[in-house]
Amino acid sequence: MTSAAPLPPESVLIVDDDPDIRQLLRQYLEVAGMRPLLAADASEARMTLQQHPVDLVVLDVMLPQESGLDFLRWLREYTHVPVIMVTALGSTIDRVVGLEVGADDYVSKPFEPGELVARIRAVLRWAPVRAAGAAAAPTKPVLFRFGEWRLDTGSRELRHADGVLVPLSTSEYRLLCVFLMHPRTVLSRERLVELAHRRELQPTDRSMDIQIHRLRQRLRDASDGQLFRTVRNIGYALDADVETVPADA
Repeated sequence: MTSAAPLPPESVLIVDDDPDIRQLLRQYLEVAGMRPLLAADASEARMTLQQHPVDLVVLDVMLPQESGLDFLRWLREYTHVPVIMVTALGSTIDRVVGLEVGADDYVSKPFEPGELVARIRAVLRWAPVRAAGAAAAPTKPVLFRFGEWRLDTGSRELRHADGVLVPLSTSEYRLLCVFLMHPRTVLSRERLVELAHRRELQPTDRSMDIQIHRLRQRLRDASDGQLFRTVRNIGYALDADVETVPADA
């Protein structure tokens, strides 16, 4: 029996204007068996993305010329690549805005490089090509049908009945998978944190509410919408029947 070829090392793009941080993270990522790519600003990052496939971006908020948040908006418009934001210590507003725009995780400066590598690994476990069926997602690629929407876990494509393809960040994708695997079930914030494997979040953290709000925007669902129901003081529920079929059906 022929063994499968090993996956190539994950490519991680570090976007930070501090050369010392770039070199430090390069060393840690190489030791961790990853392939680091470095950029000092958004312009260099775009050039790198045009030349190399990237599995994840570590993005500093405070960049010269074009801010990290503006570059994140561009990334979310044109790519599905997971993004970890790096914010100044105590900068709650940057963290909140970053999650609203579509960041998958965040770390605050100063940070331990080892912790960042652990967060990178956690986010990469949900990358669509490498782990579309990992953790809370189905073990084999399936097609979820709910309302006027279809989610293919093999390609991680969310498509409306009118044919429009809606991009999802990694965190949005895995949160939607949780709801689709627990339809018409009220899930507390604590349970959502557990099922979505967001160990870095606290159940009382507004971050989960922000993720729900972002998912509602993606699915054209109003705050009191027909898909996601808010159960006051308890949590959220997906109010839709869900049909699951093989992805090639």
